[in-house]
Amino acid sequence: MSVTDRYRQAWEGFWGDAPPEEGAVFWDASPALTVGRHLTLFEPHLAAPGLPLLDLGCGNGTQTRFLADRFPHVLGVDLAEAAVEHARRADPAGQAEYRQLDAVDKAATDQLHAELGDVNVYMRGVLHQCEPDDRQPLVDAIATLVGTRGRAFVVELAEAAGRRLKGLVEAAGGPPPKLAPVFAHGIAPGEVADAAVPEHVRAAGLTVLASGELPLLTTETTADGTRIELPSTWLVVGRP
Repeated sequence: MSVTDRYRQAWEGFWGDAPPEEGAVFWDASPALTVGRHLTLFEPHLAAPGLPLLDLGCGNGTQTRFLADRFPHVLGVDLAEAAVEHARRADPAGQAEYRQLDAVDKAATDQLHAELGDVNVYMRGVLHQCEPDDRQPLVDAIATLVGTRGRAFVVELAEAAGRRLKGLVEAAGGPPPKLAPVFAHGIAPGEVADAAVPEHVRAAGLTVLASGELPLLTTETTADGTRIELPSTWLVVGRP
């Protein structure tokens, strides 16, 4: 099983059109406001901090480079080759490694685990915009990758974020400039139910070790200059 051609092409098109500048993409907020906050919640639960760390859905690599400053071996993977190219160009020093990966493809995920062994996984805002049939296979892939020793930190938009995004898109004057390309490329964020995320985790044979709520900060502002924040939930998952 792998993602549909439509979904793959949507992301290739999005990242192919995305500007190269940091912060030009709607969710590409400063790591100090995103992964930096997440690490304070994730690191206390790492059973084996020395494992390779996988940034699953790395996009243009902004968060990956931050992680590479703090962990010895960091690999950023993304479905879109165009995203991987962005990440490599933004990291001329080679702080991290980047590869194209369809994590829904079980053979590809199994091969990566065979190569790296157990890993720790960071995944920010991927499941909520996946096509419904891909969500359980994606969490199953995380279970394969973490194995018995790894942990995963998963951040997902809450249901309320989907309603907030819809309101921004339908607002008078149209959506904010950085949000418009997301919907223009046929990507539909914020469409996973809150209760579905832990259900997917349990179905994959993993346990929710910790969870909470934390706003997901974007790079976009409203007309009055207020930064747009979206409600999100976070989970640390693994095998006890």
